[in-house]
Amino acid sequence: MKTFRPCLAEFVGTFYLCFPGIAAILATAKGVEPGAALVVIALAHGLGLSLAISNFGGISGAHVNPAVTCGFLVTGRVTPTLAVAYIISQLLGATTAAGFCRFIFPADIVAAVKLGLPLPAAWASTRVVLVTELLLTYLLMTSVFGTAVDERGRNVKIGGFGIGLTVAFDILAGGGVTGASMNPARSFGPAVLQMYWQWHWAYWVAPIAGACVAALAYEHLLLEPVRPKVDEPRAMKR
Repeated sequence: MKTFRPCLAEFVGTFYLCFPGIAAILATAKGVEPGAALVVIALAHGLGLSLAISNFGGISGAHVNPAVTCGFLVTGRVTPTLAVAYIISQLLGATTAAGFCRFIFPADIVAAVKLGLPLPAAWASTRVVLVTELLLTYLLMTSVFGTAVDERGRNVKIGGFGIGLTVAFDILAGGGVTGASMNPARSFGPAVLQMYWQWHWAYWVAPIAGACVAALAYEHLLLEPVRPKVDEPRAMKR
């Protein structure tokens, strides 16, 4: 039960992120200008993540992203066992969200956009995809540490809002290049239901690398060390 509740929170939290994000892509697939569609998609993902963090951050930390979990793992903030349980829960949550979207929207729209699967632009090379996804996830993980881990940021109390805004601006900046996944679970849900695995490896490697580099950089370069408490001086024995 101790692990069940956090894992359930990760499952539902990932659903909160993926369902509105995928639905926004499907809803804007026809009859919307690309620029306007990108804004809608960015807001849907950003708001979904903000709500997920606000609702479930106190239960599981609301990672809702295997890359974020890996960032916490390499800094020793979660155990390997819990990290694996979180990642499985996140993948299941994303797949469930994708499944509901596939049921709700017409089959031709689902097929046309591959169920909202983040994919690179036709001109994007492998190097561009990897660097872009790494950079976007680096920015996301830095916001996670800056607003939800660092006590100085937590005191401002905007964790969910700040992290959600990062996802939104990442999508605005990189959505036209790679689809701006930043999240292996977000890519996994549509991929497993559509059985479309082209580029899938890149959407695991780059986000995890970006999150781990950002987590280690913040942990060792920006985070204030915890100062040990000084014991009260004891009365000297006579």
